Amino acid sequence: MNQQIIRRMMAASLSLTLAMAPIASHACTSFLLKGNDGGFVYGRTMEFGLPLKSQLTIVPRNLQVPGVGVDGKPGTGLNWTTKYATAGMNGLGMPVLVDGMNEKGLVGGLLNAPNTAVYQVVSPADSANSIASIQMLMFALTNFATVDEVKAGFQKIKINRSTIPAYNNQSAPVRMTLHDAKGKSIVIEYLKGELVITDNPTGVMTNDPAFRDQLNNIGNYANLTNVEKNPMVINGATYAPPSSGSGLHGLPGDYLSPSRFIRALFLTKSVPTTYSTLQQNNTAWHILGSFDIPPGAISLPATNAYGGGAGGIEITEWSVVADNKNMIYNLKMFETTNIYSFDLKKIDVNAKEIKYIKWDKPLSTIQLN
Repeated sequence: MNQQIIRRMMAASLSLTLAMAPIASHACTSFLLKGNDGGFVYGRTMEFGLPLKSQLTIVPRNLQVPGVGVDGKPGTGLNWTTKYATAGMNGLGMPVLVDGMNEKGLVGGLLNAPNTAVYQVVSPADSANSIASIQMLMFALTNFATVDEVKAGFQKIKINRSTIPAYNNQSAPVRMTLHDAKGKSIVIEYLKGELVITDNPTGVMTNDPAFRDQLNNIGNYANLTNVEKNPMVINGATYAPPSSGSGLHGLPGDYLSPSRFIRALFLTKSVPTTYSTLQQNNTAWHILGSFDIPPGAISLPATNAYGGGAGGIEITEWSVVADNKNMIYNLKMFETTNIYSFDLKKIDVNAKEIKYIKWDKPLSTIQLN
């Protein structure tokens, strides 16, 4: 796919967003699990109020990508040539990634941060060294192999304030989580117009508030434990828990971002350290189930931007489990319980254009009689 075609696709897709919802999610949750054999498994959910129509997006090496400049036009920003082949999920048919993993095992995604994301002020003269916020993950995964490389690379570029009308003529307000093949994790945010890169010892990320505030909130749950409680004895009288399951009693269960952060943190750190990477793949699906939003649990009024002016419901449109040891990108869509699997080791790294694959097979079940 040549640069001119990509520019036309980007421009057309940006126009499409004028009448639709923003591409970032409202209630995403992400985490990282470590296997006892040196592998890591990344999990995340993607929530939204309108269909994103995401497809698997396969980006080859040596593809010219037009950067979106301060005027919102593809090609007026920092244009680059992809170094690493990448596979992941797009949104609304746009040639960008909102989640993905590259051939070096760098994996991560964009998560919504509407209350905190404020990008750098970029003058028209500096536009050619900037990209749009919706291109952040695409840029990171196609250019870098490790989080240390990402740290250095993002210090050299700008994220401009090019706008999308669906956000009331504001920039798509996202933050980025990344994990490399060695298990290093970072969060990249733009707060009050400044780049903020934070090492992430937890491997967990959700949405607002600022990531540092999420980390500081952990101390409020210092007494939370996954160990079952013994009966309490008061002056010789015994008071037992009402049932089994007293471990993690008090774990927040709602869909607010701080609650999901704490829930993801304690669920991931409670996993046995003896689990292999293969076992962690299965564990990740079970943990993701704790964040799956059933239809109707979050209803959006017509006045909410995520309702698209017509009201609606927010659902978990898709969930990802990515194994960066075995280089497998797994995905489950809202429509079925199928688990789709894509092997990055089989990517045609020298393809000439971006390839899109729909995850729309009929429900697959195992018939027992």
